[in-house]
Amino acid sequence: MSNKIKIYLADDHQVLLDGIQFLLNTITDFEVVGFSLNGKNLYEEVIATKAAVLILDLNMPEKDGVEVIKEFAQKGIPCKVIILSSYDDLKLIKEIMRLGANGYLTKKCAGENIVEAIYAVNNGEDYFCKSVREKIFNLVTKDNQKVNPNFSLANTILTERELEIITLISLELSGKEISDKLFISTNTVETHRKNIMKKIGAKNTIGLVKYAINNNLIKS
Repeated sequence: MSNKIKIYLADDHQVLLDGIQFLLNTITDFEVVGFSLNGKNLYEEVIATKAAVLILDLNMPEKDGVEVIKEFAQKGIPCKVIILSSYDDLKLIKEIMRLGANGYLTKKCAGENIVEAIYAVNNGEDYFCKSVREKIFNLVTKDNQKVNPNFSLANTILTERELEIITLISLELSGKEISDKLFISTNTVETHRKNIMKKIGAKNTIGLVKYAINNNLIKS
């Protein structure tokens, strides 16, 4: 029995589909089980192929990506969904993630991040490409002068997402507030929090704050 991650692709550009499929076929853990050039009957096709991950373009003929994800939300989302789009408007991203999408990639960073994104969402995490993460974090922190603008350089032990989480925890945001700000689930926030504490050896929130101050994530 195959343990490969089954992936379905939906985009109205055949050249892009071919390129993504070629890339994914080089990964032994992946299997592309189907593709579509429009959004019509996409739900049924995902069900039929038993895809674990759907890569979905927003700008699709017959039924666009927003309509597709709304249909999935109404019927019960049968797989993880990664949005692939030319748009990086935060209002649009927030709407898509609230409808149940698990990841968001801009097309300019897809080639660099799509493999990482598939692994992440298949493991139950939410995923944003770097440019979208930076845009979200800049929005969250633009009015808070306590945040160090060089936070991403502060420590190589933590991932960029973990650096975001620990900084917001240190600014006394609750798990729900962090969830709302970063468009991720509260369970994802808590998972990151536990991973951070394990990595840095902190026993409680005070330990997280001390670490953030000592590593210049926030100003003391």
